[in-house]
Amino acid sequence: MLRRCVACTLLAASAAAADELRESRDEAWWTGPLLAPSPATLPQGHALVEPYLFDVITSAPTAHDLGSLTYMLYGITDRVTAGLIPHFGYNQPSGAPSSSGVGFGDLTLQAGYGLTQYQDGGNTPAISLVVQETLPTGRYDRLTSASDGFGAGAYTTALAVYSQDYFWMPNGRILRGRLDLTYAFSSSVSVQGLSVYGTADGFSGRAYPGDAFTADAAGEYSITSNWVLALDVVYQHNASTSVSGSVPGSSAPPAGTTAMAYQSESGSSWSIVLAPAVEYNFSSAVGIILGVRIIEIGRNTTSSVTPAVAVNMVF
Repeated sequence: MLRRCVACTLLAASAAAADELRESRDEAWWTGPLLAPSPATLPQGHALVEPYLFDVITSAPTAHDLGSLTYMLYGITDRVTAGLIPHFGYNQPSGAPSSSGVGFGDLTLQAGYGLTQYQDGGNTPAISLVVQETLPTGRYDRLTSASDGFGAGAYTTALAVYSQDYFWMPNGRILRGRLDLTYAFSSSVSVQGLSVYGTADGFSGRAYPGDAFTADAAGEYSITSNWVLALDVVYQHNASTSVSGSVPGSSAPPAGTTAMAYQSESGSSWSIVLAPAVEYNFSSAVGIILGVRIIEIGRNTTSSVTPAVAVNMVF
């Protein structure tokens, strides 16, 4: 009996020590990983602003596509968050003229509904359904220079499921995990002249962007309240984009026409993306993240390295 009492005392002491070392969620501050958006909806009346700056760098030869996007979201109710994501860009291709100026890209509208919310001591992760609609506000055809193209010209609808859970490591620190699944499909696009679809002056026809599927698994490890390490691992698949139409030609065109038929297929593609990052959080409401997106593995995909920085602010 005495031995049992001693054992119980030791176990109780060990459990108490573990509880003291266990980091609480209030002590862990987060900015979010570089790529995976949060499933958590904002409290009613609160807003989130998160501007990103990035540079898509491709080599052989080296080219730079500088850009920015800004999440601007507002909590309509505790379960419904909506907002918009404007995009801007400036391209510096190799061996060709740079953009004539900073261009406005396509504008994305977003709405999310929180199905579940994470509760301490519970077993249910936070899960939300998200709908995005991208409007063709950026220039994409009738270009003077290909580097002045900043949009796709298509209406794109994306349907997503975002999820997030918390895991306590043996040392008591928190690992926050996310899994985001997104499927996107686009309308066909009327294309005239020089365009982002690789067509040249004089072209007239349509482009049919392929559907896209993305799976993003991300983790954030809380080193201290301020410092966090993050990593995204992303799989992306894009169906083939086709372009058909006609271009002026000096060779014999089809009977009764003055132009030659044109048809192209991009082919389907897939890629594995890695995005390590480090966060510094000034408080639970303000943080900054610095990281890099790396694309080296895939098929029919251009390799690139994209350094990025973002500031997350909740009001």
